[in-house]
Amino acid sequence: MFSDVSGLEVLTLVVMAIIIFGPDKLPKLIQDTMNVVRKIRSFADNAKEDIRSELGPDFQDFEFEDLNPKTFVRKQLMGGEEDPLGLKGMKDSLDIRSVLDDKPTAPVNGRSGSVSFEKSAPASAPASAGAPLAPGERPPFDPDAT
Repeated sequence: MFSDVSGLEVLTLVVMAIIIFGPDKLPKLIQDTMNVVRKIRSFADNAKEDIRSELGPDFQDFEFEDLNPKTFVRKQLMGGEEDPLGLKGMKDSLDIRSVLDDKPTAPVNGRSGSVSFEKSAPASAPASAGAPLAPGERPPFDPDAT
């Protein structure tokens, strides 16, 4: 949240606080601010505990961070630490560094990570697929190709 605040900006805020509130009121202001933050934290923790106790024993391990959509989707798709969809293997096989280093990639699902650009006829293609068409003959229609 505050990772984009630089040291110069923090220093500017401190100097402005000293100028606005004065050096004698600033410690009291900081103390009051910290007390408010502590009260808000304790209020939030008490609210979490109340919600957990109302939900029952089935939800004792419930975390409110799981309600974040990114965390929820990641947890549901990935299954926590497991990888039921095999996405980690795919990620490892698509590693660009191995391509740049000319190292072979790890096979995924029994297939190597290298790609061949040579033309090969599909196994289900008819034998006359490469034959030229006679004059006036219509080419075959492939509904999947359009």
